[in-house]
Amino acid sequence: MDLLRLLDLDIDRPAQRVSRAGEALPISGLSWTLFDVLLAHGTRVVDFDTLAAQVWAPAVVGEDAVSQRVKLLRQALGDDSRRPRYIRSVRGRGYQLCAAPIPMAPPPVIRSSRGRWWWAAALVAVGGLAVAVLAWPDQAPPAAATSLLQRADYYAGIGQASNNERAIALYRQALQVDPESSAARRGLARALSAQGCLFNGSPQQMHEALALANSERARAPHDGATYALRGYAHDCLGRMDDAVADYVRAIQLDPADERTRASLAYLQQEQGHLSLALRANLALKAPERIRFRDVQVAREMELLGFTQAAAQRHARNFQLYPDNVFANIAWPRSLYVAGAAGRAREELAIALTRGTPHPQLLRLQGELALLAGDTAAAAEAFATAHRLRPQQSLGETLAGLYGSTAIDPAWARARLQRLPAGSGDGWADAALERALLLQSVGDAKAAVAALHQAVDDGFRDAAWLRATPLYAPLRSAPEWGPLLARIDADVARQRAQVLAAAWRPSDLSGLSAVPEAGTQ
Repeated sequence: MDLLRLLDLDIDRPAQRVSRAGEALPISGLSWTLFDVLLAHGTRVVDFDTLAAQVWAPAVVGEDAVSQRVKLLRQALGDDSRRPRYIRSVRGRGYQLCAAPIPMAPPPVIRSSRGRWWWAAALVAVGGLAVAVLAWPDQAPPAAATSLLQRADYYAGIGQASNNERAIALYRQALQVDPESSAARRGLARALSAQGCLFNGSPQQMHEALALANSERARAPHDGATYALRGYAHDCLGRMDDAVADYVRAIQLDPADERTRASLAYLQQEQGHLSLALRANLALKAPERIRFRDVQVAREMELLGFTQAAAQRHARNFQLYPDNVFANIAWPRSLYVAGAAGRAREELAIALTRGTPHPQLLRLQGELALLAGDTAAAAEAFATAHRLRPQQSLGETLAGLYGSTAIDPAWARARLQRLPAGSGDGWADAALERALLLQSVGDAKAAVAALHQAVDDGFRDAAWLRATPLYAPLRSAPEWGPLLARIDADVARQRAQVLAAAWRPSDLSGLSAVPEAGTQ
């Protein structure tokens, strides 16, 4: 049952598309997966445990998370829980569809080669065989390749590590069946990039993604999707400037590409353009379809000093999206920088059970351990983070600085030799790493200068600098205060821009230009 009709809804399950009167509804990600499970059960009641297992696995969620996701799905469908039309609550049991979905036949395929018919007319006198060959329409992709692509797209859209690996395998199989499939190449490129960005994939996978994206761009140089594809590959390889350039070009060619707009907004956030990034994310017309948009908005608000509003959003994201790696990082981290280290540890412990391993989660664990004076636990956390992504230089430095053996100044100086002293790849990480190494060899002034370089590169997280034990030795340096003042001044300027804007979020009404402190 690939095509279904549910009352006035048209549902294309392979494409994960729900439409009403020809207009697509904003249903994707977990909302789509939940809807698909309900469709598979027809009008039978689906209990909470079944929904949790089939929608969220391997993450473990409770009834509240299921109920919140059903609420979001109803909103996207335009349904009313008091007078349900599509999804009915069955008290104490679960949920069911209000009507049975009806299987629909696929629309007839009309094959046409209009551009070739004039060739046929011109060659009639040459011979009937030549006419027949030239006028015959292009062969459709093999049915096997189409089926493989549909399943690959399905798994890639779920957004979990194991399913992304399944998608990669299926895209490769589709290319074996149909080596000329552009859809398979593009799907494979995006899944390989996601493997690197989200699921601790290898550098080889990300370079393969870039090669595939370059191939697609060469084949379709005026297709915005190919620039978006290459931008994502550059993004996941850490090449910010190249990623920004490709994202900008993609949007020029396809202004309706909201996923790329959100990706560009994230990089603008990392460049320190907080107000610009927040505005771009809030301007998205279908934010429900952008997996990380809500996390980005909360993070931008946090960096702008809207602490309480950001904390509420982080907490909500943490509850609703247990399989979202960045939501799992953001909530305990926000508690930590706000001074609630004990609660941060509790929430981090939950996040670490959700099957979304990431170096940032483990680095946070390491920082919290240092804050508690547990150097052994910190060493283990930083070492585990480095093992997840051994190609990341910052992770290697943290593992070396906080390992079980004493720091060798010669090792630190050798690492400094390999790091760029000025602006590197567009990210602030290289400058933050230089600051750690310079601090370790006792050069506090140069370490703070490196942090100023991080600010030049876009770093704006003064709250983290104030909270983290990583730079504690620098706090007595005379240059430390001016560094924080510089960040605070730029954040205050951008905060005032947001508060004066007509597009500011409603939960910022009545706030002042002075940043808040804490989450309480």
